[in-house]
Amino acid sequence: MATTDIDKLLLRPTPFGSESGALAVGEFDPGNDTREFLTETCKVLVVGAGGLGCEVLKDLALSGFRDVEVIDMDTIDVSNLNRQFLFRQKDVGRPKAEVAAEFIRERVPQCNVIAHVGKVQDKDADFYSRFNVVCSGLDNVEARRWLNAMLVGLAEVDDEGNVIDPSQIIPMVDGGTEGFRGQARVIIPRFTSCFECSLDSFPPQRTYPLCTIAETPRLPEHCISYAQLVEWPKTNQRAIDTDSPDDMKWLFDVASKRASKFNIEGVTYMKTMGVVKNIIPAVASTNAVVSAMCVNEVFKLMSLSSQTLNTYHMYMGSTGIYSHTFCYGKKNDCPVCSSCVRTVTCSATKTLGELVSDLTEEPLKLKAPSLATADATLYLRKPKSLEAATRPNLDKPLSALVANNAEITVTDPVFPGDVALTLRVCFAQNGAA
Repeated sequence: MATTDIDKLLLRPTPFGSESGALAVGEFDPGNDTREFLTETCKVLVVGAGGLGCEVLKDLALSGFRDVEVIDMDTIDVSNLNRQFLFRQKDVGRPKAEVAAEFIRERVPQCNVIAHVGKVQDKDADFYSRFNVVCSGLDNVEARRWLNAMLVGLAEVDDEGNVIDPSQIIPMVDGGTEGFRGQARVIIPRFTSCFECSLDSFPPQRTYPLCTIAETPRLPEHCISYAQLVEWPKTNQRAIDTDSPDDMKWLFDVASKRASKFNIEGVTYMKTMGVVKNIIPAVASTNAVVSAMCVNEVFKLMSLSSQTLNTYHMYMGSTGIYSHTFCYGKKNDCPVCSSCVRTVTCSATKTLGELVSDLTEEPLKLKAPSLATADATLYLRKPKSLEAATRPNLDKPLSALVANNAEITVTDPVFPGDVALTLRVCFAQNGAA
């Protein structure tokens, strides 16, 4: 989109600006100042350079944004080429972020795209605080939780829950696709619901019982999981490299032989990669539609030229061109965007290890929690010396470690280091729970 095209949106008054009820803070001010901010000053971070990320980068560049950075940890695989259109055969094996940035710079020279190769967790708060808006195209729930917590944490609040410095608010537009379905979501830290608020709406990751995999396989996925979980460790002394064609070919061959033994059809190289890498089915047209939804929200958030999405936009392409929007409400006990203390009622004989296990299940779904009180460290995952020193506490009853109504601070790798959950432990009077 040429500059003259966005001039029609940025230089003229509009009846669709930030009216009462809009999520954006402020009012639309048509003129050169708004245009210059959008095209010269506004810094956009794109997280993920896969199918959705490629489309987002293209749309941003053609929508007038000139200062864009992209972060992605993956390298290009042959299977990416059918839908991640910024990549070519010659790019296989190279980092996605670097190739995507080069392509955009070459096609749209006015747009300066800087690439970062690595995980989102590798960057600190100073890195993320440089941006005006973040557009996420991740397919990894854990990374999205971490990024969400980082951006919410940057918007510090006072004791009454009011944001201290509005300039610290960095909106995130989160997009996702699966087959012919997709969604775009606007998250304004401390004002709207955050990604963590909707965690319980995600289906659990599909797994298969090991007994079924080993004894009575019935699906191609069972054969592939057997090759991955049983046969690979027997033959290899290292972890599977999911980006290695040799490793994927080995798993495919082993899974094919097992499928033949049990007369199971459907084991293919693509399905093998899908099971091992937990690949979500992707359709190029869905990526294009959802990317347009996401970049449209980025444009509105940064220019205030129209009311922003409140807060969810779902696209269902399998039954025609159909979509709907709805507001995802904030959870009062969200561990990221609420300041409440969660109360856990349990038996005094419940062990610390049982509490740790509970924290990894619904509704919190933590990964590897560490726990401490104001006076003592109950269990710490790292470093190894402290893990070994605090491990005996896992077998002790909570009543031997903390007093009734004591508050426990919980940290976990799914959140940045300065984000913590506070639990108040209440012992049940009757010894139950």
